[in-house]
Amino acid sequence: VVYLVIFHLSFVMFVWSYWKTIFTSPASPSNEFRLSKADKEQYEKEERPESQQEILRRAAKDLPIYTTTASRAIRYCDRCQLIKPDRCHHCSACDICVLKMDHHCPWVNNCVGFSNYKFFLLFLMYSLLYCLFVAATVLQYFIKFWTNELPDTHAKFHVLFLFFVAAMFFISILSLFSYHCWLVVKNRSTI
Repeated sequence: VVYLVIFHLSFVMFVWSYWKTIFTSPASPSNEFRLSKADKEQYEKEERPESQQEILRRAAKDLPIYTTTASRAIRYCDRCQLIKPDRCHHCSACDICVLKMDHHCPWVNNCVGFSNYKFFLLFLMYSLLYCLFVAATVLQYFIKFWTNELPDTHAKFHVLFLFFVAAMFFISILSLFSYHCWLVVKNRSTI
């Protein structure tokens, strides 16, 4: 009974965190980072990068921006037409600027950023626990398979396959989860 409760709970939490990672949109910069209509028109008319940077500096003087390019220029996204705050990056797959962007994850078909990074970490953790639970549950049958104590049925292949898949996913997810935990401790992102 305890195994079934653990199994159902880990599966429900796995599905919930996966769902939240997919459907929680990553945060985008607020409207205060957009140029005013006059500044935008003036920015687009200017041909010299120095003049464009002066317009951006004037618009960003009251914004909490500490990160600039190597040449001390204000970062600006031409696609989204906004001044980029710190740790903001443009995702070419989603075609939006994402705050504290970590990466665009093909497994969830979404960017992992400020708003859904917590759910992504929970998804990794519950995936890890789920794989561990499956591998631990099948382990006794896997041992019986190698000691030839398992009856000769078609289930032999299924036990072997299930144990190896769960173990391989566990090792892969463990390395990914460990890396992201290290990133959280260091206050970094993969970018």
